[in-house]
Amino acid sequence: MVVQPHVARPIAAQGERSEKFSGETDTQKRVAMDAWGHEDLLCRNYILNGLSDMLYNMYSSTNTASAFWESLEKKYKTEDVGLKKFIVGKFLEFKMVDFKTVMDQVQKFQTIMHDLHAERMKLSESFQVAAMIEKLPPLWKDFKNSLKHKQKQMELEDLIVRLRIEEDNRLSEMNSKKLQIEAKKI
Repeated sequence: MVVQPHVARPIAAQGERSEKFSGETDTQKRVAMDAWGHEDLLCRNYILNGLSDMLYNMYSSTNTASAFWESLEKKYKTEDVGLKKFIVGKFLEFKMVDFKTVMDQVQKFQTIMHDLHAERMKLSESFQVAAMIEKLPPLWKDFKNSLKHKQKQMELEDLIVRLRIEEDNRLSEMNSKKLQIEAKKI
C-alpha cells in the first residue's frame, strides 16, 4: 500500500512574508523547513524500501516524495484504464458454448459482470439480462428466442432460475433418450 506523502506549501519568494510564517523568525522558518525536509526524506525512503530492485532503480532518482508520488500515480492510473479496457474486452468477447454446462458459463459471465462493477462501470440490470440471453449457446436458439419475445421485464435472478430449470430439463431429456436407446439395444 502506497501512502500519500504530506506535501508542504511552497515557500514565499525572498522578501515576501508567508501567511504561515508571519511573525516567525528566520530560525523558526529554518527549523520548519528542516522538519519538512526530514519528513519528505523519510516518506520517500519508506516507499522506496518497499519496492523491488527494478522499481527502486527506476524511482530512486526522484528528489521529493511528492514527485515520486506523482510519477507512481501517473503510471498506475494509466494501468487502471488498461484494466478497464481488458475487462470490457472480456465482456464483449464472451460467448457461451454448447459443450460446457450453461450454469458454469453463467457463473463465469457473472464474474465478468462483477469485475465491471468493481471498476465502477455500471450496466443496467435490463442490459445485463439482454446480454446474457444474447450470449446463450447455439443449441439454445429456440429458448433464446422465446426469452426475447417475453413482454414482461425480467430480473437477472429470474433469468438465472429459468436457465437452471431449462438446463435441468434438457439433461433429464437427454438421460431418458439414452435409456430408451439402451433399452432398444437389449
